Order: sequence, then C-alpha cells, then structure tokens
Amino acid sequence: MFAVNLPNIITLLRILLIPVFIILYFLPSMWSFWITTGIFVFACLTDWLDGYLARKLHQESRFGAFLDPVADKLIVVVALVLLVQSYGTAIISIPALIIISREIVISALRELMAEYGSSKKVAVAYVGKVKTFLQMTAIAILLSQPHVITSSNYVVVLGIVMLYISVVLTLWSMFIYLNASWGVLHNAE
Repeated sequence: MFAVNLPNIITLLRILLIPVFIILYFLPSMWSFWITTGIFVFACLTDWLDGYLARKLHQESRFGAFLDPVADKLIVVVALVLLVQSYGTAIISIPALIIISREIVISALRELMAEYGSSKKVAVAYVGKVKTFLQMTAIAILLSQPHVITSSNYVVVLGIVMLYISVVLTLWSMFIYLNASWGVLHNAE
C-alpha cells in the first residue's frame, strides 16, 4: 500500500515534474535551456533527498523502494531522448541507447532476482553511484547549452566526454550485477 510520507511525496513530485520539464524544453527561448536544466538538477537533488529523509525519518517503505528508482530512470530516459532529438547525432544517440538499454536490462534483472529471493545480489554498488553522478552531471551540462556540437563549445565537449565516461561505468556496473547474479540464474535453470 502507498505510504504517505515526505520521502514518497518528494519522489512523486519528481515524476510529476516530467511533463513540465518536456513542455519547457520545447519553448523557443534561450532561457528554456536554463529552466529545464534547473528542473533536471532539482530532480537529481531530490533523488538524494528522498532517500536521505526516508532513512533519517525511518520512513522507508516498499512503495518508496519501488518508486524511487522508477522516478530516477524516467527523468534520465526522458532527458536522454530529448537530447538525442535535439542534437540529432550519433555522438549523443549511441551513449543514450547504451544507457537506456542497460537500465532496462538491470531493471529486469532486479525483478528476476527478487523472484528468487536474491535481490541483495543486485543492490546498488559504489560504481553505480559514481555512474549515476557522472551521467546526471553530463545530462545537465548538455541540457544547459544550445544543442550544437562544435570543438569551440568546450562546455558541450565536456558534457559529451562525461557522458562517455558514464557509459563505461554503465557497462562496468552492468557486468558487476550480471556477474553477481550469474550463480543464482544458472542454478535456477
């Protein structure tokens, strides 16, 4: 059942901000870059805040444990899709595809491992936290700039480099989770 508490309300707010984020993203104004970046950064900060408050206030719940990663993945996937559409290049599309694909695979793996009672095998690892930080920082950088890639736009180049580093960590963390789960999955067959 849905536990009405501050951490879950913050998580729901993050999801409710997604349509606002999309609408503001497409406004034909220079300030829309900054507003949408601000919304994205706010969503990233509330990701940390809701988990912190849930632990600090002893308000952890199954609903919150389910909803928090869903909210995180939704905002990241929506932002990546918007960036792919705006930049219109393989330089952004390829890492976006890898990141989104990994999220689908790991979400399915976590669900499967929960069925086997081994969800701790796919608990978030440190490399996953670093990956998330770099990924969200790269996305925020790319959202904040006019969507043109040139060698003179160092901010966009930095965002792309960070996105590719996060892709390496994305694949590395996926390997860690798959490797940790292999014994359970192999023995289940």
